[in-house]
Amino acid sequence: QVQLVETGGGSVQPGGSLRLSCAASGDSSSKDCMGWFRQAPGKEREGVAAVVYIGVRATYYADSVKGRFIISQDNAKNTMYLQMNNVKPDDTAMYYCAARPWCHGSWYVSANYNYWGQGTQVTVSS
Repeated sequence: QVQLVETGGGSVQPGGSLRLSCAASGDSSSKDCMGWFRQAPGKEREGVAAVVYIGVRATYYADSVKGRFIISQDNAKNTMYLQMNNVKPDDTAMYYCAARPWCHGSWYVSANYNYWGQGTQVTVSS
């Protein structure tokens, strides 16, 4: 079992920056494959970024955030981060942290994740 708690959401102007955090506790094996998802009103949940560790660590990003967002982990703090730079109004959504015990399947498919946080709201507006 894994517990995930997101923090760091809020309101930010276009072009600004925000850092989301996801504190994880519980089964350590589920922390090898974690991701950030987001869901805007009326839209499906979509994968934003993920870290996958199968011998070596790899990171993945949705095309819409590539070059602007950075996903990272601090294993000593059991925390995953999402650094959001140059944010745009289209980034407005509820952001969720997710984890899964086996790194199989596409990182951007929400059904492949077993554990979810409660979400943190990000609003980009001038």
